[in-house]
Amino acid sequence: MKNSRVKSRVLIALLVFASSWITLSAAQKKLPSEHVPAGVAHGKIAPLGHLAGTNQLRLAIGLPLRHADALTNLLREMYDPASPQYHHYLTPAEFTARFGPTPEEYAAVTRFAKENGFSVVGTHPNRLLVDVTGKAADVERAFHVRLNTFKHPKENRNFFAPDTEPSVDASLPVLHVSGLDNLYLPHPNVTVQPAVADGASPRGGSGPGGGYIGEDFRKAYVPETQLTGAGQNIGLLQFDGFYRADMTNYASAIGLARMPKIIVVPIDGGVVTPGAGVVEVSLDIEMAMAMAPGVSNIFVYEAPNPSPWVDLLGRMADDNLARQLSCSWGGGGPDATAEQIFQQMAAQGQTFFNATGDSDAFTGAITFPSESPNITQVGGTTLSTDGSGNYTNETVWNQSNGVGSSGGTSTTVPIPAWQTNIDMTTNQGSTTMRNVPDVALTAQNIYLIYGNG
Repeated sequence: MKNSRVKSRVLIALLVFASSWITLSAAQKKLPSEHVPAGVAHGKIAPLGHLAGTNQLRLAIGLPLRHADALTNLLREMYDPASPQYHHYLTPAEFTARFGPTPEEYAAVTRFAKENGFSVVGTHPNRLLVDVTGKAADVERAFHVRLNTFKHPKENRNFFAPDTEPSVDASLPVLHVSGLDNLYLPHPNVTVQPAVADGASPRGGSGPGGGYIGEDFRKAYVPETQLTGAGQNIGLLQFDGFYRADMTNYASAIGLARMPKIIVVPIDGGVVTPGAGVVEVSLDIEMAMAMAPGVSNIFVYEAPNPSPWVDLLGRMADDNLARQLSCSWGGGGPDATAEQIFQQMAAQGQTFFNATGDSDAFTGAITFPSESPNITQVGGTTLSTDGSGNYTNETVWNQSNGVGSSGGTSTTVPIPAWQTNIDMTTNQGSTTMRNVPDVALTAQNIYLIYGNG
């Protein structure tokens, strides 16, 4: 009888414990399926081992917007010429007040980070991001994942990634965590060739070797326009730096009477010394000067590589200093927080242009941000001009051997509204999924100055 009572008490205790565990599990939520790379999730890449718990990681914890449906409807009206809301843009403060997480929600995520051993290294006015650093062991415990290492399928390096989607308390307003893997590193989309390489024919540019430079672009695409970008600003997203002497020399080479102010905005510590990506940064700045010779300021948002994409995007949206934003970098999986920031930009009247890439047609998954439906995707062409520099024709830039304009059809993103009224018979585009690019401009036979001369 005594043993029977003891067993009963043990059984009751186990049931109570099990009940508590079930309640705890039910109080957890898994974040959306965007954190585990496909090759890892499907078992196609075998783990090499466990990431050392002492490794320091930098994460950007993203919070969800409020009233997402209302924002979608507002954006539709903002860009409908027949709507009373047409081009009635919001300020960053107005956007945050209407759609951003509440101060209480933001405080809860910040508190969660600190309680789990993270150092909060950055906060954002739009309350969409909390930047933290912490040890891998703390990351695993906080998000209930195991971080393993893997051999990269294409590059000569290893990468780390979680074994499962992260989980947090169900009441915690977390949408996405950037930085849980480093399968993709941001890479510049430019392809460099010698200035004397074969290109468009005839080689109608006025630069060395017939390369296109300076006023050539405006003459070919917008002849006789009086618009110069006067009074406007341009914002450029970069994961590397540049040499100012190159910009001065390019301005001199194109006869630019007044060089715009080039203002560096350092993100996550900025870039101290330009690296291998200097050619992309230089190209972007020089093309801005060529196409908009009267532009007031060029803001160069520079972050070390790698840094969370959302850190740069969030700053560009919160600053709201430029209506024209541009990016020529790619790399990464879907990022729900980034898509929210793209929506914020749209609500503020900021247009974000993104180069789809220089690695020919997409076959399968399209890396971030080249399939986003919330930004303008830009492809490349081969331009031909006559002896006076006037436009004659252009074709898709397809250089062969994996070099050429990237484009294709998304396998995950539905077709956006502005593509539904296009006849896809000739271009073989999809009538149900997002097609990229949206627009294109010459991408070959362009002369630039970079690398400190």
